[in-house]
Amino acid sequence: MPTGLPAAITVVSSDDEGWVWAQIKAEARRDAESEPALASYLYSTILSHSTLERSLSFHLGNKLCSSTLLSTLLYDLFLNAFSSDPSLCSAAVADLRAARERDPACVSYSHCLLNYKGFLACQAHRVAHLLWRQSRRPLALALHSRIADVFAVDIHPAARIGKGILFDHATGVVVGETAVIGNNVSILHHVTLGGTGKVGGDRHPKIGDGVLIGAGATILGNIKIGEGAKVGAGSVVLIDVPPRTTAVGNPARLVGGKETPSKHEDVPGESMDHTSFISEWSDYII
Repeated sequence: MPTGLPAAITVVSSDDEGWVWAQIKAEARRDAESEPALASYLYSTILSHSTLERSLSFHLGNKLCSSTLLSTLLYDLFLNAFSSDPSLCSAAVADLRAARERDPACVSYSHCLLNYKGFLACQAHRVAHLLWRQSRRPLALALHSRIADVFAVDIHPAARIGKGILFDHATGVVVGETAVIGNNVSILHHVTLGGTGKVGGDRHPKIGDGVLIGAGATILGNIKIGEGAKVGAGSVVLIDVPPRTTAVGNPARLVGGKETPSKHEDVPGESMDHTSFISEWSDYII
């Protein structure tokens, strides 16, 4: 699993997990009181559970079940995974914090837990990845298929994903089998981390810590997007992007030029700054 820098989001203590769970329950109580129509739903998904792991397992089980893949089976599967590997819950808390801190539309932790399909798809993928590593591949692939069907997010169960991940909107995200995503990365909707053809082996992108990938970007092949880099919306990237630089366009070019590209000091995966490069990139005015 990727490791690396950035700060507090990637280091989640049990105290932090407890604080986030307490916040979620407090928010659920508040919302149940203000909107009685949701009281039963909030009780069954959050308030009746003693831990975040149980709540998330119950919610994912109900979201991903089908007539032949029962919610009770999935609940047991998810809960066993979260219980056997504490890093899964730690990653979920880091992802909750990422959504709450980076997305101004995220009004509460409970809102993210219940309604953000990018968050839910990522947590379900982590369990599918655990199954894949345990050589339970038919089950991992079945879970992968349900995640794609329900959330419209297609992440191969072998793909490795760090902590503090924000899949913002998430619809149409595709992550290939040998892709690696570092910590504190933010990825918008309709992003593809794909291969370049039918050749097997290590064939998908490696995304460094703190990267921001804009909506509709396509990154193809076994290439590296360096730590703290930014890929503009709609870009097509086929070669490495150096750390702390911005690649934009089709085909993508580095802002400032290939020889002396402009470098930024912030961590775009956390700042969510999509457009500060534009004055250097173009004088186009509408």
